[in-house]
This record gives sequence, C-alpha cells and structure tokens, in this order.
Amino acid sequence: MDRRAAVVYDAEVAGDDHERQGTVWTATSHIVAAVVGSGVLALAWTVAQLGWVVGPLVLLGFSCVTYYTSTLLANCYRFPDPVAGTPNREYIDAVRCYLGPKNVMLCGCAQYVNLWGTLVGYTITASASMIAVKRVNCFHREGYGAGDCGASGSTYMVVFGLFQLLLSQLPSLHNIAWLSVVAVATSFGYSFISLGLCAAKWASHGDVRGTLAGASVDAPREKEFNVLLALGNMAFSYTFADVLIEIQDTLRSPPAENKTMKRASFYGLSMTTVFYLLLGCTGYAAFGNDAPGNILTGFAFYEPFWLVDLANICVIVHLIGAYQVFAQPIFARLESYVACQWPDAKFINATYYVRLPGRWWPATTVAVAPLKLVLRTIIIMFTTLVAMLLPFFNAVLGLIGALGFWPLSVYFPVSMHVARLGIRRGEPRWWSLQAMSFVCFLISIAASIGSVQDIVHNLKAAAPFKTVN
Repeated sequence: MDRRAAVVYDAEVAGDDHERQGTVWTATSHIVAAVVGSGVLALAWTVAQLGWVVGPLVLLGFSCVTYYTSTLLANCYRFPDPVAGTPNREYIDAVRCYLGPKNVMLCGCAQYVNLWGTLVGYTITASASMIAVKRVNCFHREGYGAGDCGASGSTYMVVFGLFQLLLSQLPSLHNIAWLSVVAVATSFGYSFISLGLCAAKWASHGDVRGTLAGASVDAPREKEFNVLLALGNMAFSYTFADVLIEIQDTLRSPPAENKTMKRASFYGLSMTTVFYLLLGCTGYAAFGNDAPGNILTGFAFYEPFWLVDLANICVIVHLIGAYQVFAQPIFARLESYVACQWPDAKFINATYYVRLPGRWWPATTVAVAPLKLVLRTIIIMFTTLVAMLLPFFNAVLGLIGALGFWPLSVYFPVSMHVARLGIRRGEPRWWSLQAMSFVCFLISIAASIGSVQDIVHNLKAAAPFKTVN
C-alpha cells in the first residue's frame, strides 16, 4: 500500500527462495501495517456519529469478528490439512481449493472491485491533503479566514492522476522494497501525528466533549444514515483479510503456520484496536459532535502549521505508493486477459525500446509497451474521473469498506471453514456460523445504503467539485 507492499514483497521473496523466515512478530508488524491506513483519519467522526457508548463497542465488535474470521482463514492456508497440506500462496487460491471454480469468479470480482474502489478513495484523500497543505500555509501567511486561500479539488486530482500515470509505466514497481518501507513509515507518521494533535486539542480545553448518543442532526433520517455510514468507515478500517494468506506465506515452519498466524492476528488486531480507540475517543473528546470527517483535512487544525503540513505530506507520500501497489494486480489481470484474447496482435505483444539522452543524468533505454501504455492510461484516467465526480471522503471510504467487509472478511472464510470441516447444513455449528455471516451481511448492506445516500445527498447539496464532506 503501500502499507501492504511489504507483505507482497516478502511473500514474493519467500516463494522465490523456498525459504520462509517470517515469525509471529514479523507477521504482527505486517498486520498492523496492513490495517492502519487512511481509514484512521475518519475515526473521530465515526465515533461522533455513534456516541460514547455505542462507538467504542462497535469498534470492539468489528475487531472481534475480524479476529475470529482471520483464525478461520488461517486454517485454510494449506489444503486439505491445515498443518501438512499443500500451501496456497494467495487468497483466491484458497477459495479455489476449498470452494471450487464457481466461487473463484465471485471472489475475484469482490477483490478487484475493492482494489479499484480503494484507488478512487486514495485519489480523493490525496487531493484533500494537497488542498490542506495549501490552505494551512495560506492561513499562516495571510491570517485565518483569508478569502483567497481556496483551491480546486479537481485540479489536484488531475495532478495526482498524472503522477500515477508516470509511475505506472515504471518496470517492476511492485518489487521495490524501499517503497514498502517509506509507505509504512509515512502511514504510522500521520497516524501518530493525528493522535498527538487531538490530544493537544483536548488538553487545551480540558473538557470531555460529546454525548452518549452521538451527534444530533435536525432530520432523524439523516442521523440514521450517518450511523450507517460510520459502520462502513469502521469496516474499511479493519479490512486485511485479502492479504492474510500472503502474510502467512512468509512464515517459517515449524511451528505450524496457522498457529503462528492466529497469534499474530491476535497481537496485531489488539494493538490496532487499542490505537483506534485512543485516536477515535481522543478526537471525539477534543471536538465532540463537531468532529471533522477527515481529522487532518477538515481544518480542525491550523497550528503548528508545519506539523499539520508534515502529517498531510505523509498522507500524500503514503498514498502515492499505496495507489501503485493496489493498481498493479488490476493492471496485470486486464493485460493478461487482453493478451489471451488477441495473442497474435502486434500492438498487444510488441515492445519498443526508446533511448533517452542524458545531460544531467546517464543516458538510458526505456521499454515502451503500447498495451501497457494505453490500458493503464485508460484505467487511471477513469479512476481520476470517478474521484472528481464523487469527491466525498467519508462516503467513499464507507462504501469501499461496506462492499469489501462481508465477502472477503466473513463470507469466504466462513464458507471455507464449513467446507474444510465438512459441517453439514442444519447442525448447530452451521446455524451459528451462518447467523454471524448473515448479521455481517446486513451490516454491509446497511453501510452501503448509508454511503450511497451520503453520496447522493452531497451531489445534490454540495458544490460540484467539493473535496471533503
């Protein structure tokens, strides 16, 4: 991501060398890096919608469900036996082994829709941070409330898209280890800066703001939709099932990988939940029911301007790397599909080599593949266009979380667990697992409804290219 790039890189190294050296602590660090990301910026607003009682309880609930389903998924790393069976290197491989080819299509759709939706969310978030840097610096120079400190969100989205277009043409970008290190470091950087800023704000007035029932609005229906949207934001903050198998593939054995992975999931999700509770509750105590949708770009903080700038720059750098790691599987799948459909087409299979002369740098030769250039340009342009049309941070994050949580974090792990143990329909265990899955399905549907309603509401009420709601 990216925050997940380290996972992908380590898995590739492990697979290439057939020598996996991961431990419970490396897996724990991968889980924390995979879970902690841009979703933390919406935690204060999320808790504010649910209140002091329900907000922390729902966070704990998502944590418990995610941990339980991750233990089920850890047992599906090997097939058919969780200790001595053949390992699956990717999530979709486990689905193929346990559930058959029919479910592979559903799993692939869920994964790639989630990946592409994340690209849209990253474009929106990065542009919001760019605007925040410009405005905070402008307010510092001109004074707060200066009228000429505005910025166009669509302009920054285009700039971000053009930069991603350039990066997408670089060879083997997803194998660059330093990209992982920088992305993870910046992810933790803006997360802890956000926590520090919220704590300082709370200390400045000393009051515990907020209410037991959460933020109130004039229309009861709007309150209901905000609660549903908050559920989607929480679901987005806990998603890591799609990389759990890849993390497990880096672990050495003995001890058995599934045992190590269960311990790592417990440690990683425990630390993440504690941090989420700290940030969400501290932000709510600091701002109360007026907590901004994005703690760094909702203009809750203007000073110290350099620290706010640093946090937003960390967001931008993190998302630059995150975007490419999430985009690479989409690129690879579409390019492979097109190449299989027209194997003899020269345009698709040709590669041209262009020599770039150097004046301040050494001359180099660059490989240009027409298919790669055209297809990746279309994908990035379309993603940027959608982000410009739907530039609403909380709503888009909630929709991504809602769409990805149930199928990837609950449905497939539960279904594979049932298939692995041969649990028959109608048994008490079967009913309990299906009940949990159904409840999570309803939560995902409800969160999707809340997110879509918020998008529609903002499209009607907000300016055409408003960046955050």
